[in-house]
Amino acid sequence: MIVPMLKYTFLVFHREYEDFLIELNRLGLVHIAERDVELSEETTIKIAALKKYEQAINFLEKRENETAEKPTLYSAPEILVDLTEKQKELEELESRLESLSKAAQKALPWGNFSPQLIEQLKNERIHIHFYSLSKKKYNELEQNNLPIAIISETGSQVLFMYIKRNEEDIELDAEELQLPPLPYAAIQKQISETAEQIKAINKTLDSYANNSVYLLEEEKTTLIRSLEFDKVIRNTNKEAEDKLMVLEGWVPHTKTPALNQFLKNSDAVYFSRRAKPDDKIPVLLKNNRFSKLFEPIGSMFSLPDYAELDLTVFFAPFFMLFFGFCLGDAGYGLLFVIGGGLYKLKAKPEFKPYLSLIQFLGVATILFGAISGTFFGINLIETNFALTDQVRHLFLDPNKMFNLSLILGGIQIIFGLFIKATNQTKQFGLSYALATYGWLIILIGSIAYVLLSGAGIIPQNKSILYGVIALGGFFVLFFSDPGVNVFARLGKGVWDVYSTVTGIFGDLLSYIRLFALGLSSAILGFVINDIGLQILGSSKLLGPVFFVVFLLLGHTLNILISSLGSFVHPMRLTFVEFYKNAGFKGGGEEYKPFGRMKDE
Repeated sequence: MIVPMLKYTFLVFHREYEDFLIELNRLGLVHIAERDVELSEETTIKIAALKKYEQAINFLEKRENETAEKPTLYSAPEILVDLTEKQKELEELESRLESLSKAAQKALPWGNFSPQLIEQLKNERIHIHFYSLSKKKYNELEQNNLPIAIISETGSQVLFMYIKRNEEDIELDAEELQLPPLPYAAIQKQISETAEQIKAINKTLDSYANNSVYLLEEEKTTLIRSLEFDKVIRNTNKEAEDKLMVLEGWVPHTKTPALNQFLKNSDAVYFSRRAKPDDKIPVLLKNNRFSKLFEPIGSMFSLPDYAELDLTVFFAPFFMLFFGFCLGDAGYGLLFVIGGGLYKLKAKPEFKPYLSLIQFLGVATILFGAISGTFFGINLIETNFALTDQVRHLFLDPNKMFNLSLILGGIQIIFGLFIKATNQTKQFGLSYALATYGWLIILIGSIAYVLLSGAGIIPQNKSILYGVIALGGFFVLFFSDPGVNVFARLGKGVWDVYSTVTGIFGDLLSYIRLFALGLSSAILGFVINDIGLQILGSSKLLGPVFFVVFLLLGHTLNILISSLGSFVHPMRLTFVEFYKNAGFKGGGEEYKPFGRMKDE
């Protein structure tokens, strides 16, 4: 659910405003109402500095290792400047090292020549030209008694030099090459020097990573606090010749007693009111222990708008069931439950809710593994286990699992329409929800007629069905938009009929993915077991060893791949099919009180 918000307006004398803000910051209850004002130059500089500190911390945290080297700087701003320079220098040196390595590869065939000696020979009118030729053609060329000599051989190619006096006019049928600017030994020396420079910089960076991150973290926190105060000052109205400071903010209804107690003991004048439809209201969610586990999943899409319903409590059970349907192996689910429980014993408190979520998803996986008769890739329907003889008839075969996926999809779609009607009634009034109720009458009435008439409870009189469709159709055609005239309503109603009919059928077919993913996971598990059994029978000595290793690796890989699909596709069904049919608008702004850090 969304916690109701109250809007507070504070009026404070300018001399007391700083102390008032310090106390307000300490309380950490008020979400500041922002105005449309530009950032000051000072604030812009602070934001840029904060980004640099975050980048520096991330960079250092990735390279932590053991080193005895102690840093020579103990001031966060100095460390940041030196770190930035060292990163830039390191990048340049690594780029230079790469270039030198490529140059060394090119210079290797030429050996350790002397550029000065070649220049001296040139001054004596002795010119040396360099060529590349196949070994066969070089041997033919050598028979002409020309002044040539091999420098190096690479495969079938020969690198050689041809000595000319006074630039004799003799042309060779070979590819002429240019001598590298430096010999191989000189380049290797530069490579060694560059590598030593890189090593020295890395040593300094490692010392920062092991000893100075906390200093950068402290400076980052200080900057965040400072920016929070800047934000409050920026959104403060100054009245009565800047003598009166006026600040507005939002406070959850559940936290107003603590704020009111503080305000009674201060000299500030204040008043509060309930939220209005045109207000920009922050959103704070408050759900039960089960639904709260699924809030991070909902926030991946968007927070709900303040005026609408929070859908977390509604999609949580469906998401859990859909995950179990997609993974669909009781053995895998058992691992989730046991593994999550064991890891909880040593996990940090902030990570335990995610482990609880994994355990709930594991319970759903056990449930659907039991329904489909799958345990670590073993098909219990076709396997003659004595333990399953009495319950084998209860397992659902693939055809029934296919139908079950459509049934679950239909239930979620109809449930979403109920939520949509409730949301419309809450936000705009009953008349705006009548079209949605019309669709519910058509869908539920048609399903009820088919089931009841098929069971012989009511007569198979299609007049009943037509009457239900006519009643629902009336609301759909004439109440799709109560704010316009009757002819416009009719036109919008016709369009609503087309878009909803095609949309619902398309949405319903999307739920087939539940069956498809569950089937693929089961087939992969079966194939892994089948190959494992073949390995087991291949050798009496090594067969059992490789059998166990293959099963462990195969099922681990299957769990990882199938779990990813089992998480992503239910999330897709939630955010697309369910949210659309529930009329979810989203776009809510998160409640972020002044003075409360994100990780507090």
